[in-house]
Amino acid sequence: MRIEVICTGDEVLTGKIINTNFSYISQKLEDVGLAVSRETTVGDDRDELLRAFRLAGERADAVIVNGGLGPTVDDLSQEIAARAADVDLVLSEDWLQRMEQFFLRRSRVMSPNNRKQAMLPATAEILDNPIGTACGFALDIGRARFFFTPGVPRELRRMLEEQIIPRLLEKSGAPSAIYLKRFHSYGLGESHVDALLTGVEELVPDGSVKLGFRTHYPQIETKLTVRGADMAEVDEKLAPVVAEVRKRLGNFIMAEDGDTLEGVVLKALERQGGSLALVESFTSGQIAARIAHLPGAEAVFRRGLVVRDLGEIGAALGLPVEEASRETAEAVAAAARRASGATHALAVLIDLDDGPDRIDFGGTICLAIAGADDVASRRSRILGGREWVRLGAVELGLDCLRRYLHGLPVTERIDFERV
Repeated sequence: MRIEVICTGDEVLTGKIINTNFSYISQKLEDVGLAVSRETTVGDDRDELLRAFRLAGERADAVIVNGGLGPTVDDLSQEIAARAADVDLVLSEDWLQRMEQFFLRRSRVMSPNNRKQAMLPATAEILDNPIGTACGFALDIGRARFFFTPGVPRELRRMLEEQIIPRLLEKSGAPSAIYLKRFHSYGLGESHVDALLTGVEELVPDGSVKLGFRTHYPQIETKLTVRGADMAEVDEKLAPVVAEVRKRLGNFIMAEDGDTLEGVVLKALERQGGSLALVESFTSGQIAARIAHLPGAEAVFRRGLVVRDLGEIGAALGLPVEEASRETAEAVAAAARRASGATHALAVLIDLDDGPDRIDFGGTICLAIAGADDVASRRSRILGGREWVRLGAVELGLDCLRRYLHGLPVTERIDFERV
């Protein structure tokens, strides 16, 4: 099935707004075994929108249009959709009532121009928007089924997942059961993971398992899309492939599916009745930011010390800190654990290179984890610029803490290290 996406709006066309909505649409469709064949971005121009709708209606089987469903004069999607389909715009009394209730629940007065959002092409099928006033809708233009979605990201995502993807799967004739299994890893490059997993799809010879990757440094997401007649068949096909992926990637798998690295760390501390203190340099407190806001963290997270100059650590903890080294990190972690009363403390100290921020710029990361009976530490050298070092240090620190809490080796060579 040929699927196209049309994104609308002058702000998107001129780059004033980064088009993250298209990225989300494309990824979600890929996750369920569908693919986008073309993306078009059009400004708030009636003639250009009409031309784009008609051309897509001639080429595609399905078209997702994003944006242009708001109440202002530059929101044109309903009007141009009606022209392209050669039907009238009519008032949807049902959606108008929905909008009035939406504003009433929030003790707000609905502006008269919001009424425009209830004007829909006469042949439109309403796509529910439970969290906003923009009415999504579907209708045929040419040979294609068009799906019109709001530009507000959270509204688009609900509509895409709950309303549009099920319709597209039905239209494509895809198997009734599709499941996406995800593995999140740190420390291995994309080509390395690809090489390690060569042939895993062939464990299911009928071609119903598809392997894919999404790289977002410092993590890599490995995806298995599995199709079957029902979930029982999907589970049967998936089991041997999942076991093989876990075997080949081993300790580098930090989390699976909807879990996150920081969530895995928090759960491990909760299971052990533990608590945590942090000391961070140059990370802007991003390790604490990843953990402290999570539900349940109030019973685990004790305190975080964020510094830019290593000397400030000594002033706060009452010990001399002159350089970033494994020994220093161990002493800092032990002191932070004692001072906070936490069962565990993680110290991440960074010694940045001097000079211009370029690809061969780097930093030395020394980290340590102090528990009740021992201290584990490691040293790592990462190149690639300040931001690369900062992101790598945050991920390395959290991953080493995960490994420590699960009894795994803290020091295991990663692809991003340099000697």
